[in-house]
Amino acid sequence: METSENKLVIKNIGMILSGKLEQPILDGDCIVSIDGKISAIGYEKDLNTDQPDQVINANGVTISPGLIDSHIHPVVGDYTPRQQQLHWIDSTLNGGVTTLISAGEVHMPGRPKDIVGLKAMAIAAQRWYENFRPSGVKVLAGAPVIEHGMEEEDFKQLSDAGVKLLGEVGLGSVKDGPTAKKMVQWARKYGMQSTIHTGGPSIPGSGLIDKDVVLEADTDVIGHINGGHSALPDDQIVCLCESCQRSLEIVHNGNERAAILTLNTARELDQLDRIILGTDGPAGSGVQPLGILRMIAFLSSFGNIPAEVAFCFGTGNTSRNRKLDVGLMEVGYCADFVLMDQAQHSPGNNLLASVEQGNLPGVGMTIIDGMVRSQRSRNTPPAQKLPQII
Repeated sequence: METSENKLVIKNIGMILSGKLEQPILDGDCIVSIDGKISAIGYEKDLNTDQPDQVINANGVTISPGLIDSHIHPVVGDYTPRQQQLHWIDSTLNGGVTTLISAGEVHMPGRPKDIVGLKAMAIAAQRWYENFRPSGVKVLAGAPVIEHGMEEEDFKQLSDAGVKLLGEVGLGSVKDGPTAKKMVQWARKYGMQSTIHTGGPSIPGSGLIDKDVVLEADTDVIGHINGGHSALPDDQIVCLCESCQRSLEIVHNGNERAAILTLNTARELDQLDRIILGTDGPAGSGVQPLGILRMIAFLSSFGNIPAEVAFCFGTGNTSRNRKLDVGLMEVGYCADFVLMDQAQHSPGNNLLASVEQGNLPGVGMTIIDGMVRSQRSRNTPPAQKLPQII
């Protein structure tokens, strides 16, 4: 991974969102990063801001950890054959997302389903996104879809080769609980995180995965619990929330009503820390560069959730649930940020109030590993104020 290897000072910050449910807004007006890692957060007068390599005047805007999309289906580079679209990752960066997590490279034309081939493709996908970061975005990829016939040694080989994710259980031939459980346990033994398709078929070739299979498989993430696209019946969604402690992933490409049901159930259980966000794109419904921002605004406005808490769903919750070094405003974490402000002419007294009414903020800048990767977004509504590189 490339790093900035310099000292960055961001001053005159209007508000610092932390990504932490226990304290979603931090005191301070300045952040310092060194060698691509956060080194200090607080007030400029109290921090060592001497001899910076770069200074950014935030001009009073809000800064948040870079957003994380917990559920994507990349293929290679910044191209998706599912929608015949180039530069979708760069467009996603313009929506404030700095880290993407693959749930399987399932849209690869001719995707191999034999065990040798699927392992080879997973290792290749992990390598090409490790070696090439489109527009600087961190793409955590190489997520094999499990198939019948895989043995424990296959998971060890994948892990030894650097593969740390499983693609959605259920997108391959393994759709039964006992087999999925065995393979998920093998994956977990070798340090590989797992997710599962939840709900009805998404595309031809996939199938129904109901609550019984989800609970027996016991993956680390209940993938698109609100359906991708078709959600399970209400009682099954509530049962999933109540019967395990795994991450509850809500996606843009799912059922909005089921998303609110999941949110309300998690709140009743006092387990909002389990909510994480994804887009489940690129997919049949397209590519959503603003998908994570839209989910934050949707859940805040329709779910009656403070906006600063909703931002945690797309940052710190995912970081903690997936054990990442991004997504939290904390010393030692990667200096990955999105700077944003209330959109011009949007209702509300400030950014948070505007988001709570369902409006998107305007993204003014993204930073990854202490390096500016984009400035005024070409995709969000224009912000009232913009940060400036000094």
